[in-house]
Amino acid sequence: MAQSAEHVLDHLELFRGPEYQQMLAKKKMFENPRDPAEVERIKEWTKTAEYREKNFAREALAVNPAKACQPLGAVFASVGFEGTLPFVHGSQGCVAYYRSHLSRHFKEPASCVSSSMTEDAAVFGGLNNMIDGLANSYNMYKPKMIAVSTTCMAEVIGDDLNAFIKTSKEKGSVPADFDVPFAHTPAFVGSHVTGYDNALKGILEHFWDGKAGTAPKLERKQNGAINIIGGFDGYTVGNLREIKRILALMGIQHTILADNSEVFDTPTDGEFRMYDGGTTLEDAANAIHAKATISMQQWCTEKTLPFVAEHGQDVASFNYPVGLSATDDLIVALSRISGKEIPEQLARERGRLVDAIADSSAHIHGKKFAIYGDPDLCYGLAAFLLELGAEPTHVLSTNGNKAWHEKMQVLLASSPFGQDCQAYPGRDLWHMRSLLFTEPVDFLIGNTYGKYLERDTGTPLIRIGFPIFDRHHHHRSPLWGYQGGLNVLVKILDKIFDEIDKKTNVLGKTDSSFDIIR
Repeated sequence: MAQSAEHVLDHLELFRGPEYQQMLAKKKMFENPRDPAEVERIKEWTKTAEYREKNFAREALAVNPAKACQPLGAVFASVGFEGTLPFVHGSQGCVAYYRSHLSRHFKEPASCVSSSMTEDAAVFGGLNNMIDGLANSYNMYKPKMIAVSTTCMAEVIGDDLNAFIKTSKEKGSVPADFDVPFAHTPAFVGSHVTGYDNALKGILEHFWDGKAGTAPKLERKQNGAINIIGGFDGYTVGNLREIKRILALMGIQHTILADNSEVFDTPTDGEFRMYDGGTTLEDAANAIHAKATISMQQWCTEKTLPFVAEHGQDVASFNYPVGLSATDDLIVALSRISGKEIPEQLARERGRLVDAIADSSAHIHGKKFAIYGDPDLCYGLAAFLLELGAEPTHVLSTNGNKAWHEKMQVLLASSPFGQDCQAYPGRDLWHMRSLLFTEPVDFLIGNTYGKYLERDTGTPLIRIGFPIFDRHHHHRSPLWGYQGGLNVLVKILDKIFDEIDKKTNVLGKTDSSFDIIR
């Protein structure tokens, strides 16, 4: 089937044409061909318990880790502030990755620049790249703030961001009083969650501790407000809007720190918005005066929350508040800290979620799930599954640490539905493959990369996490709060019913259960 201007084919059809099939068959002959029988034998062996033991014994190799690198998280945090341009001190290729990763998930342009470091900078240092890069960024893109982070190259050679930024200001790249917070975010350690934490802490340090010597340290004067930190979250658009709605219902004065809900959901109305929404720089500075700061994701703020506490605020953290109990804990904490009553509307929303769970519990009860993703997301989803009477059999987080593992095991042990479940910190999706073959489950929950596990192991995938590349607009709906819990419940139920229908749709054979009513 030939491609033509009159009949433009999608790649789905195009590459099934005879000319492409011929080309691919010939290409295969030159790509280190192996006996198909031997390939099949080894493939089957990789599904065994013997292979799983060898797989879990490996130490020096990661295969498809379920995490990204620190600078991605730094860019995500930075765009949450008004008029802020993320500036990555490193190569152009690195920044292209961060921009594409965010734009493919949110289906929005992601603005970010680099200092364009190349081989000469790797040898002689990147000071000149910083001087020129800050000048170009300031003059071309007119930001209100430039937030600097680093990549592997800058960290390996030891570039000093604080000194480089000071020198750049002395050279006239940007005005002396222009806001240029920074964070060291080496991509070879930690993950995007760590990078988010480092960048947010760096921005708060900049405003609260004296703007790198250009302004005096702020003196805290408590005002009774509450700061909210969302953390690195692929559902930031829906989740932060839901949190704002809850706070408004309760009448709580608040500041969302790193509020990127608008920049990742700009309208198409003829105007390009390089910067949209975001926490104002004034609010970022005044956030020091708040009574308390609450993090929606504990492991996204391991450095930021202690820094906030050092400045006299009460702090609290949650683990991706999905479902009934987690939302209860969040609402009660907001009420306690603010002194505000819980409104009747939230009580009714809670009742609706309880009603929905009761309506559908028979279909979820006893189902086995495997979950992978960021540590807070995995914890939140596992807790909700336990509430639903399901079994989160395998909970895997590549960027989960020892403390996460211990907390997960306590959670699993607290429920009769978690007795045969296990958490796996520091493991990747090739480990998950072994788990799915040797201890099969009914459903898999994770990001887009799980579709290869779905095809390989036959485990149906429920897409929740970051990134979601092959489905659109999931990020616009909340997962937090009672309404978010209902959304997650519907996602799970839809997949369960889809699978029932798939297995019962053969006319005259299995269609005795191909029901209209579920």
